[in-house]
Amino acid sequence: MRIIAGIAKGRILKAPSGSGTRPMTGRVREAVFSSIAPSLPGADVLDLYAGTGSLGLEALSRGAATAVFVERDRAALRALRANIGAVGLGGEVVTGGVGAYLTSATAAPSSGPAVRFTLVFVDPPYELPITPVEQQLAAAALLLRDRGSLVLHRRLGERRPEAPGLRLTRTRAYGTARIWRYQQDPDGFRLDLPQSARRRRGDEGGKGGLPR
Repeated sequence: MRIIAGIAKGRILKAPSGSGTRPMTGRVREAVFSSIAPSLPGADVLDLYAGTGSLGLEALSRGAATAVFVERDRAALRALRANIGAVGLGGEVVTGGVGAYLTSATAAPSSGPAVRFTLVFVDPPYELPITPVEQQLAAAALLLRDRGSLVLHRRLGERRPEAPGLRLTRTRAYGTARIWRYQQDPDGFRLDLPQSARRRRGDEGGKGGLPR
């Protein structure tokens, strides 16, 4: 696995041994980044379920200004830190679960979160059910800047994920994967999660938090 394009093109990225991570294939990454290329220069990027960091690092290589990587798996974190060092374009690593990060990042005053992003990648394990994924999308929508984009990677055949504050702009299948691309939608923006999602928060994410 390597950086596909940009100033770090060709840099090889480490991946942890075993099946704990499922990096997006090079073909899918190339298609995704070709479609979002105009939004990358100067972008602030959030990479959720970062794994090896291949998405956030590709964004930095192609002109993004900053990247925040959220990951909790120890082996993945070792590879992620090594890859950030090898690419040499910086990046902030947040050690912990995605649900905990989103709960903390969105627990802000009525004026909204202090940190907002131009682009958010969400690449959860395929085995994570759709309902907690939708909860995380709803929270991530709060962190997007006006007209910011969110890219979701899921297994082919799953129903369309829905979340307040996001409008689907593009979807495409690649082999066994499907990419969903959303844009921040101020008309559908709500600071609370859907009632069905709120009922599940305690069951699936622990006390008062989002699923991890």
